[in-house]
Amino acid sequence: MGSMFRFGVGLRDTSSAAKVRSAAHRAEDLGYDIVLVPDHLGAPAPFPVLATIAAATETLRLGTFVLNAGFYKPALLARDVAALHELSAGRFEVGLGAGYVRAEFEAAELPFPSARQRVEYLERVTAYLAEHVPDVPIMIAGGGDRLLTVAARWAAIVGVTGGSGEDPLAERIAFLRSVAGERFADIELNVAITAVPTDGSGVPNLSMTRHYAPDLTDEQLLTLPGVLSGSVDEMAAKVRRLHDEYGARYLVIQEAHAEVFGQVIAALR
Repeated sequence: MGSMFRFGVGLRDTSSAAKVRSAAHRAEDLGYDIVLVPDHLGAPAPFPVLATIAAATETLRLGTFVLNAGFYKPALLARDVAALHELSAGRFEVGLGAGYVRAEFEAAELPFPSARQRVEYLERVTAYLAEHVPDVPIMIAGGGDRLLTVAARWAAIVGVTGGSGEDPLAERIAFLRSVAGERFADIELNVAITAVPTDGSGVPNLSMTRHYAPDLTDEQLLTLPGVLSGSVDEMAAKVRRLHDEYGARYLVIQEAHAEVFGQVIAALR
């Protein structure tokens, strides 16, 4: 069972080297395979944080979830990616997205392109990294048709979001399969877990999930693939279904859920 999944945890409190090292060691102890940091203005810069994790660990993989491609020039980003690849002894995975927060572009004194232009630029950055740092796995996360078409061409890992219909995740994966063709078999599917019960009640806090699906009722939110509820065994059973029904084998957990989900990891392994 252990080889069926990879589990990642997204770090939020990266305000000091001591906290970063502590979080990385805790992730290792709980059985996580990879730690991830976001890329937002107002939060610490991802590469120094990841270099700190690399220096404090030996086997834990590390990645970005995800870099805003619009913030970077391809050659300069490739330089940082190559350096972290070497400093971590090959443990780095670069996660990329097209960027979506207008206010962050404006704060960075960058123009905010159209959605099409942002995805086109994401592909330009991705193609450059694939050529110049080919040993670093590339993850692309998002849900639009254009973005998933880029991911189908270039990414080793695809974080699937969005979608429509009765089963939005299945719909998006079906689209990815259609545009990836034979390459689909080589793509690792990622799903973000947005809600996990942490107080012993079996009922998760749905506020993060509701942010992405504001029109759904609590009952509907609880049925979403990225929402876990119930006992440890019940959560483990739903994680298995994510693999069996969708083909997802790489799950990302929020730092606030890391301890409880660590019990799920133990149950699965």
